[in-house]
Amino acid sequence: ILKSNRAVNYILFPLLAVVVWLKSLIHPEIYSFYPGETQSLLYQPVARLFKDAALLQSIASLVILLALALMVLQINNRYSFIRVRTMLPAPLFIIMISGLVDLHTLHPVYFAAFFVLVAIHRFFAAFDQVKPFSAVLDAGLFLGVAALFYFNIVVLFPAFIIGIPILARETRWREFVILITGFLLPLLFAVSYAFVTDQLLETLKIFEINTLTPNNHFKGNFTLQIYLGFLIILTLLGSIKIIQQYDTKKVSTRKFFTVFFLLFVTSLASFTFVPATSQEMLVITLIPVTFLVSNFFVFLKSRFWGELLFSLLLVIVITLQVLA
Repeated sequence: ILKSNRAVNYILFPLLAVVVWLKSLIHPEIYSFYPGETQSLLYQPVARLFKDAALLQSIASLVILLALALMVLQINNRYSFIRVRTMLPAPLFIIMISGLVDLHTLHPVYFAAFFVLVAIHRFFAAFDQVKPFSAVLDAGLFLGVAALFYFNIVVLFPAFIIGIPILARETRWREFVILITGFLLPLLFAVSYAFVTDQLLETLKIFEINTLTPNNHFKGNFTLQIYLGFLIILTLLGSIKIIQQYDTKKVSTRKFFTVFFLLFVTSLASFTFVPATSQEMLVITLIPVTFLVSNFFVFLKSRFWGELLFSLLLVIVITLQVLA
């Protein structure tokens, strides 16, 4: 049902989101931030607005998640990763994110994810262009804005740098300079604002805190570890499927999935090299995983295994809500 392209799915997947988010709406909790985690320049006003309002935080995060799901669907429709008309990426993204029970409340990474998706959307517009200056500049700008919500987004920047020669028809030094300039502009504006308002040292300290503070939500969290194990299995199955299809995919699809692979790898690298990165980065990691696993489910020939695996994913996510 969710794999179809019927308009009724625009009603079904928001209802599904409410179901898998229900316990957090009935018994909302505020995320356990480490000191300074909510002090990034663009998230500070949001943190003050929703301070101590647990229910509003849960509702706001759910609304943002629905917006992210629609953006995922829009990217898929615009660039046709899956050569079958389907709405599956939207509900699949909602279900997978909903398994991260601790994140059923407001976190800076949701706002960052919004701008990362916009950056991806614009970056893919550079495909097969001789002079993709506008697309590259926009991608850098939106990625820089995302970093002002959740600073560790900067780990994705190498994926965009490497992705330029993959997407563009011709690559010269200008594309790299434009991307770097676009990415740095929001950060430079932030530093300039901090300097003018005599908050420069404080702002630099926040960047340091949000990078180097040890932060680990995985240790001892066995339910999360089991859930991630199942997601790894789905990711491996999706990878096998895309490898089997690689020669039959259009050139554009191959290149888009290559960029997604780079985003996936760089987001995973942050868990090893950035002490402050923890479960919240999974919101970013699950963006490329959503397209990969959606492709797997859409083209899986065995209806039995497709229904079983998808149902098992849904059951695990609902069980996580009950156990939380």
